[in-house]
Amino acid sequence: MGVLQNLTGWHALILLAVVALFFGATRLPALAKSAGRSLHLFRKELHEPEEQRAESER
Repeated sequence: MGVLQNLTGWHALILLAVVALFFGATRLPALAKSAGRSLHLFRKELHEPEEQRAESER
């Protein structure tokens, strides 16, 4: 975690540019959309009560 504490605006901008070059600017929106869906499903599973999980597994 020590590395992330020293992250400034310029570092974040450079990191974003490297990611854009690596994945390509046209694929970034699809990548962000899939990450958002995954996060949404993860949060939904965390908040789902145990009884509903047991019923859905049957």
